[in-house]
Amino acid sequence: MIRLYVDADLSRGNAEVRLTREQAHYLANVMRLKPGDELAVFNGRDGQAAAIVRDARAGVLETRAPATGFVACPDLWLVVALVKRGPLETIVEKATELGVRRILLTTTRRTNAERTNLDRQRKIAIEAAEQTGRMDAPELAGPERLDRLLDDWEPSRRLMFCDEAGDDPAAQWGGPGGRADPAWSGLAAEQAGGPWAVLIGPEGGFDPAERERLRGFAFVTPVTLGPRILRADTAAIAALTLWQAVLGDWRA
Repeated sequence: MIRLYVDADLSRGNAEVRLTREQAHYLANVMRLKPGDELAVFNGRDGQAAAIVRDARAGVLETRAPATGFVACPDLWLVVALVKRGPLETIVEKATELGVRRILLTTTRRTNAERTNLDRQRKIAIEAAEQTGRMDAPELAGPERLDRLLDDWEPSRRLMFCDEAGDDPAAQWGGPGGRADPAWSGLAAEQAGGPWAVLIGPEGGFDPAERERLRGFAFVTPVTLGPRILRADTAAIAALTLWQAVLGDWRA
């Protein structure tokens, strides 16, 4: 079943739904849908509704019944430092598939990339939401400096800080002292429920001053993702997977 993310109100049946030009092209020229063909639409508010095609080329649909009840993903954010376009697009796509509700882009002292095309990232997120069966698409925001983001942080939202460093600057990767707990055991000590966020750093890791500040917050849970240094996109996928398995909706 084809699924499309739309802006239309889906709270009532027999309602007209207008698609974007790109969506109309997709239905008519890629999927070859004809009048009377069925698909599903969702808008991130009302749930999912069954619809039929009235005019594929013009992008006109009609819902058959009110949308089913909306099911939200866990209140989980991903805060990720800007990286190169390819890895960042992978992060946005996979974070959407893994049920992240909001993606905040940040810049740190060691961030190499400075900007990204937010419209393109939103399109990637919507396409991933359409494919994965979720009833909403994550909000994208930023980029914002990490220091400023932490200044405004709401302490009720726990922060899983993926910290791969140790406390000995003279040793490789900071030595064994001061290393965070493994992610699984670190998260297992936390209570399920409540808002959370996962923080992934840039390719060069966090600056020592940033790391010290993060570890000083009561709302931060430092964790390590194992003995190997991971790329940012791999780290994001691994961290979100672990959070969902221990504290998220994978537990159901």
